Order: sequence, then C-alpha cells, then structure tokens
Amino acid sequence: MVLAASSASESVSAGSDGLSPRQLVEFYRLMALSRRMDDREILLKRQQKIYFQISGAGHEALLVGAALAMRPGYDWFFPYYRDRALCLALGFTPADMMLQAVGAATDPASGGRQMPTHWGSRELNIVSLSAATTTQLLHAVGCAEAGRYYSLHPETAAKADDYRAYRDVTFHSDEVVYASVGEGSTSQGEFWEAMNTASNKKLPVIFCVEDNGYAISTPVEVSTPGGNISRLVANFPNFFFAEVDGTDPEASYYAFQAAVAHCRAGLGPAFVHGHCVRPYSHSLSDDEKLYRTEAERKADALRDPLVLMRARLLRQRILTEGEITSIEHSLDQEVSEAAERALQAPLPKVEEIRKHIYSEDLDPTSAAFASEQKKNDAQDAKPRTMAGLINACLQDEMRHDSRIVVYGEDVADASREAALAEVTGKGGVFKLTAGLQSEFGSERVFNSPLAEANIVGRAVGYSLRGMKPVVEIQFFDYIWPAYHQIHNELALMRWRSNGQWACPVVIRAPIGGYLTGGAIYHSQSGESLFTHIPGLRVVMPSNALDANGLLRTAIRCDDPVLFLEHKRLYRETHDRAPYPGPEFAIPFGKAKIVRPGADLTLITYGALVPRSVQAAERARREHNIDVEILDLRTLNPYDWEAIAESVKKTSRVIVAHEDMLSWGYGAEIAARIGDELFDLLDAPVRRVGAMDTFVAYQPILEDAILPQPETIFKAIVDLKAY
Repeated sequence: MVLAASSASESVSAGSDGLSPRQLVEFYRLMALSRRMDDREILLKRQQKIYFQISGAGHEALLVGAALAMRPGYDWFFPYYRDRALCLALGFTPADMMLQAVGAATDPASGGRQMPTHWGSRELNIVSLSAATTTQLLHAVGCAEAGRYYSLHPETAAKADDYRAYRDVTFHSDEVVYASVGEGSTSQGEFWEAMNTASNKKLPVIFCVEDNGYAISTPVEVSTPGGNISRLVANFPNFFFAEVDGTDPEASYYAFQAAVAHCRAGLGPAFVHGHCVRPYSHSLSDDEKLYRTEAERKADALRDPLVLMRARLLRQRILTEGEITSIEHSLDQEVSEAAERALQAPLPKVEEIRKHIYSEDLDPTSAAFASEQKKNDAQDAKPRTMAGLINACLQDEMRHDSRIVVYGEDVADASREAALAEVTGKGGVFKLTAGLQSEFGSERVFNSPLAEANIVGRAVGYSLRGMKPVVEIQFFDYIWPAYHQIHNELALMRWRSNGQWACPVVIRAPIGGYLTGGAIYHSQSGESLFTHIPGLRVVMPSNALDANGLLRTAIRCDDPVLFLEHKRLYRETHDRAPYPGPEFAIPFGKAKIVRPGADLTLITYGALVPRSVQAAERARREHNIDVEILDLRTLNPYDWEAIAESVKKTSRVIVAHEDMLSWGYGAEIAARIGDELFDLLDAPVRRVGAMDTFVAYQPILEDAILPQPETIFKAIVDLKAY
C-alpha cells in the first residue's frame, strides 16, 4: 500500500485488478534471484574467494518495482550499492555480477577495478557508480539536462573531428533518469543541491530514497529531523511525491509507474520514498548485533519482502509450495553456475593497470594540437589581454561546437534576460564570459546556484552524455566543496569503468595572489592537490597567447581539464598578444623557453614567470649570470624532456612556484631531478615558494609571504655561487 502521496499522484493506487498472477510470479523470481546472489556472495566471502560483500537484502520489492516501471537502454540509471535487484531486473546478469565479485578481467562493469555492487553498463544506461554516496544525484541532474538539450537540438549529436568522434549519443524526448540513495545519504549537501536544480528546471529525474532505517549503525531519527525525509522535502515545487511501503512490490511498482508518468509528461521530477528493511548487517564488515536489539531485528524479519511475497503467492494460490521450490532450485542452480564460471575467469593483467587513466583515443600532447597562428589583419593585430583572449577562445569554441555549455556563478550576462535591453550584463566577476549569453542564449550560458559541488557534479552528468561543459569556479579559494566530485568522480570515471564512461569536462578557475588586498580567501594556490589526481589534466598559462591556445586544446581534448587562470595576469600589459585565430592550439606537456640561458635553469609557471624574468634580467645586469627560464605551461602532464635538456646545459636548477614551499608542486620536480639527473648537477636543486602560511590582507604582509622578484634574484645569485 502507498503510505502517502502528493496531490498530483492519484494514479498511484493499484486499482481493483492489481498485478496479474504472472507479473507477481516474475516479481518474486527477480526478488529471490537478488537474495540468492547476496547469499552466494556471502558464502564466497566467508570462503575467502571474494574480498568484499554488501547486500541489497530487504530492498528487493521496491527496486524490482522501480525497474519494471522503466525502460533499460532508454531511460538512464544512477543507482547505489543496494540496487542489486534493480540491476538484475534491468538486464544485468548473475554472471556479470559474479565476475565483478571475484574481480575478473571480464567484469563488464570495471574489469576488476571496482568492488562488488558497483555496477555499470553502457548497453543498459547504468552509469558506473562509486562508493561515495549522493554524488551520483548531481550526475543524474546533469544527465537529464543533457537529454533535454539533445531533444531540443538533435543536430548537436552529430560527430566531429575532436572529442565528439568518440561519443555515441543517444537520447529520447521522454526519457527519465533514475537516481537512488539510502535515507542516511539525504544528510549530504549534494542531495539538497540535486533536489534544488531538478525542481527549478523541472527535470525528469526520479529520486528514490531507500529507507531501511539505518545509515550503517546510525538510526534515521539521528540523521533526519523528525525521522522522515518525505516531510522535509514536501514543499519543493514541481515534484511528484510518493511515500510507500517498500516491502510491498505492488505498491512500489505503482508508485514508480506514477512517478515515471509525471516525468515523461514533462511535469517535473519525482521523489519516491520507500520504507524497506535491512535483514542483514550493513556489510560483511559490520555486525548489527552490536547496535540493534534482538526484538528490533525480529520485527524486521517479519517484514522481509521475500518472506511476505512468498506467503502471498501461497495464500492467493498463485503458486504451490512445490512450484515455489522449483523456482528457487532453478535460481540456486543459475547462481551456482555463475559463481563457478566467475571463479575460473581470467584475472586482470598487471601491465594494464594504467590503461584508461586518460583517453586512449585522443592525446592532447600530440602534434595534432599544434597549430599555427593565422596571419592577422589590422583589427586582429591589436594586442589583447589574457582575459580578452580567453573570452575570444570561448566565443570561437562555442561557435565551433554546439555541445558546449558554459555555466557557473555569475557567468551569465543576466539571468533575467529582459534586463539586457537596458544593461550590458555581468559575464563573470572578471568579465571573462561577457557577451556569451547574449550571443548563444540562456540554454548554453547560464548561472548556477552558489554551490561548487553542484557545478562540477552536473558537469559529470552532462559529459557522460557526450556534451562538453566548460564550467567556472568563481575563485579557486572556493573549489574545495567540489574537490570530492573532482577527485572521486570526474577524474576517476574512465579508469573505474574500464573505459566505458568518460567525463571530458573543462573547469576554469581563477587562482593566486599578488592582488593587494586579496587576503586569505581570494589569493590561494594549491595546484599540487590537483596534479596528484590521476586522470585529471592541469593547465596554468602565464600569458595571453598561451591561455588562448591551451584553452582550445582543453576544450577539444577527451580528458577532464582543470584550467587555472592567474587573476593577476588577466589584464597585465606585458603578456598581451594579437588574436591568433579560431584554430590556434598548443599541445599539453610542452614547456616554453621564455628566456634562453647557459648558467642556470629556472623552472616555473603562472605569475612567477614575469617575476622570474625580472629577477633574471637583474642577475644578468648585476652579476653577469645567464638564466634560462622554462615556463611549464601545463602541470599535468609536464615537459620532462625540456627540463632534462635544460639541466644538461646549465647543471644548476631552481624550481619556483607561488604556492607554499613545503609539499608544493616544485618538490616533485626537484625530487625527480635529484633522482634522474643527479650526475648532471653542479649544485643542489633549489626551491622558491611562499611562506608556509596563508596570504594576509595587509600589503606589507602579502609581499613578505609571497615570493617576489627579489626572492628569486637572491636564489639565483646564491645558487650560482655554490
């Protein structure tokens, strides 16, 4: 029975006829199959033949109801680790699941890279899931946004000679996106961020909350005010709401049928809250007897959906005891055979560990991304700032590629479009997106909520569908709420899915200090925390021309890219350049010799490039020291060949960066030089960086904290004298 539903959900009730006997038998078969898969994995874990187990026991009725109300390979699915019954009902096989349990090379979801119950299937539109809870809700929102965009602009699905060549796009005008979490995960901010955007945009997303009363050992009333999430979300507009007995397959099915109908009709998102039970512990690493009383556990056992369904089939004389036993025996045999085959399956090859960290199809370090500047006419020959050439690149690429969407905080000209008849528009706090909304419209350029995880999480969903989100984090200092999405989802998607899924997103972020008054929260660096993430490209140009060419490569390549733009360099006069044309690109991993020299190599990037030039010119004038300055331009990958060649020539090295000295990016470069080029050195590798503290507001303090030309000059003189 449905416990409660919104006023828009009269169609939830089963009606007088309900499900047919044949449908009820199929429900039971799928539910029992899911339970037997759990039980066999538990046995294998105790035999030490697999290495982890977490069950979906008690959730089967709700999830089979969800699956049978939707269309595999047509709709989209962002499940979580309890959704075994859902995936089986959609078409994932026991053999597929067992291959993942043993970590086989032929595991179709991850090739042995993910734990069991972390499913994924391109064919079924089940997107690779992580162990992090709630992150996938924002992916589902972005996925729904992409589906709507393709439906309105089907021509954008066409392939082209860039990342689009490797993206097969499918979409349907009435597709629905399913996303599920446990009730404990509704405490996460990303739950509310996803609900917010889905509501505002009336997206066809079904949020399924599988409420078994516990987040591992924490009961629902501790996590959720009042102990009921449905009461907390009831005032979100545009939603269909249903609160249902998740142990009742019929009630669950009809609740999802109504939710799907609401979404397919374009009325907005849906929220199905199913009250389930958890007859087993959270996982085999947990023992619920430590925190649940015997009486409570017995009460849950009485509500076990498998027991209830079995009793109903017998009570209504749909099946006999013998017929049920025959079904169960057949399932036992199917599961046993799947387990035996999985245990004999080949294991992953160690030499393939690095496969799919980055795109296997499109290499942004290749010569394909090295293009000549066009010959400038008089108008184009006028030098432009870094800000101007970044804006020009965004404009060119949006004309070139209709799959690009640009969004972030305050990036639009004006969310209330009518205002543009009277005002010029904002276009970002630094004006780098100015005019884009006016030219390309609000479907492609729009403001996000003030929520960084929302920005990146939705970008994951967009990019999974083959679109190219170019999003902006307003200040690098506030990127940290999105770090979880970047580290555990965006950069990991290709590797963890063994190449099935990828997220070639571009994240633009203004970074750094030297602002005079930027202080703690508008002057931060921290690039080494991102270069430490496998799968993520990190770029940091030091001048206008490089910014234009590297941003174009970032947009056209097939990997996720963090594009760091130093705020102090946006409008500097020394680094201006003429507009290079709409096809100008620079490969990643190619350093630039800013100043050739013979006595000492200075490796740097970003705002320290012009400061290093100042220091080097002074060292030449005052001490006749000839410094070679190497601008890395990209931090991951970086140009080791150029570093080695320069060190071979000079035998002395300084690595300089704006970030704090300790545990900074330069430490890795210095360590590798010491490891691999030690015999070429005539002196220790020297590092230059900021004090190990935050940047202060008072300019006297800021100047003392950050490395200055004087700091670099002294390091040059000292190292040459060694």
